[in-house]
Amino acid sequence: MWAKPSSETGSAGAAVDDSNNNAPSSPRSPAHARRDSAVRNPGRRFAQIVKLRPEHIAEYEKAHAAVWPEVLQQIRACNIQDYSIYHDKDSGILFASFKYVGYDYAGDMEKMRENPKVREWWQMTDGWQESLVPGAKSSESGSPPWWKEVKEVFYNP
Repeated sequence: MWAKPSSETGSAGAAVDDSNNNAPSSPRSPAHARRDSAVRNPGRRFAQIVKLRPEHIAEYEKAHAAVWPEVLQQIRACNIQDYSIYHDKDSGILFASFKYVGYDYAGDMEKMRENPKVREWWQMTDGWQESLVPGAKSSESGSPPWWKEVKEVFYNP
């Protein structure tokens, strides 16, 4: 589901703020100082879309009413917060949004992909979906991403 962000946009198309996105380049970098002083990363917002096959709506909703604890634990461990998925039954679009509050997005997403229960979850849910990204094979493959990046055009906190 989550992929390494491109150079211009994050996984969901939100503009990348390199001060919060990548691991520090040196031990003296500002990002490293933020971690050492325990200052919380204010986060970077992401949004993504994929299409849910109409014959799988009930299964998808049932699965997400009881997400496996191992998957939820891994999401938290990978610095994902405020994670929501919305469904538009008319278009079939699933819209996901979340906030990443870590300092190494690519590394955290690799940890996500390494979890066997997360990969099992993705295999199950990918089967109920249609990617909107040309050439996407699965959430597990990572590139191109299964969920399509969506650019944020307005935000009012």
